Amino acid sequence: MTDQPAGSAPKVSMGELNARYDKFVVDLLGVMAYGELSAFERLSSDARYSPTLADRAVLGRMAVTEFEHFDLVRARLREMGIDAELAMRPFQPSIDAFHDRTRPADWYESLMKAYVIDAISGDFYQAISEFLDPATRGVINQVQVTEESGELMETRLKRMLAEDPRLASRLALWGRRLVGEALTQAQRVGSEHSFLMGLMAENREAVAGRDVVNLMAELTKNHSRRMSRLGLTA
Repeated sequence: MTDQPAGSAPKVSMGELNARYDKFVVDLLGVMAYGELSAFERLSSDARYSPTLADRAVLGRMAVTEFEHFDLVRARLREMGIDAELAMRPFQPSIDAFHDRTRPADWYESLMKAYVIDAISGDFYQAISEFLDPATRGVINQVQVTEESGELMETRLKRMLAEDPRLASRLALWGRRLVGEALTQAQRVGSEHSFLMGLMAENREAVAGRDVVNLMAELTKNHSRRMSRLGLTA
């Protein structure tokens, strides 16, 4: 066995790179699957606090969509020969803890949470997906919050803010707390499970250009734009 030249990076076999990438994808799909399953449970539970039957139907429809997304991710894991429960299990404690820390006080906070978290999660996965294989990227694209769903939540939030302007300061503060918790969660999970590393060798320079700090700044900027559309300060 020959010594590596001083200052050079250790050589990594293509087999090792492929194994790292596969582990990355399984972890990514695992956290997505449990995130979608948790969102389904959360929205189903919160729907009962809706002020009108129409609002209950809105949250119920969103809950059904989240479960459909869960099924899509679970099917992709099955295609890879991976048991979805095993893939999700490592992320259950951190995601459950996140939802415990951000438990809404009422229906208004519940709707704001769905709006903020779905959008940030979508931005996060979409940013990573550009470095992934076509099959995994396709699943992520299918799991994105639809434009119709996003507009529906935004329209309802605008209406309730117009109906009760006193909600503005409370929901603005709630939105800031949510985005802070969400970004901290993304960084923690990404660091623990190498979400932003272990990608295909040919994408290494591209990944390095989109480091964690820049990605978090991009997510924050997108969130600020969405809050501005609601007339709230991010």
